[in-house]
Amino acid sequence: MKIKQLSVFLENKPGRLSVPCKALSKAGINILTLSLADTRQFGILRLVLKDWQQAKQVLEGAGLVVNVTEVVAIEVADRPGGLAEVLEVIEQAGINLEYMYAFTFGSEDKAVLVFRFEDPDAAIKVLQSKGVNVVGSVELFDRAKH
Repeated sequence: MKIKQLSVFLENKPGRLSVPCKALSKAGINILTLSLADTRQFGILRLVLKDWQQAKQVLEGAGLVVNVTEVVAIEVADRPGGLAEVLEVIEQAGINLEYMYAFTFGSEDKAVLVFRFEDPDAAIKVLQSKGVNVVGSVELFDRAKH
């Protein structure tokens, strides 16, 4: 149920974001979703891609520093309060949420969000016990085709 995410470290300078994007494009690798966070000196580009192993090689070949982390994709009701309900489950279980971001697609009345938890296994167990749909990588990549 966990999904591999690549974290790419970039200098916070003009044109640095285009380096990984161009390298992946040239290799024919599609980005399913991404997040970019920055400080004054550097940024972290977080990517979810179907073939993360090849993407990691391509990015490292372009001279970039890449880390692999595990994230969890969760369906959240796409309505006011949907995210608040999921966050309440997480908070009541005492699970630390490090960050989150959204996919560009959902299904019917559900949005799909990416969560990075301090303890992803514990988070998955709690979420599933409360009826929250944790989306596996196969289902996620199938949805991305549409």
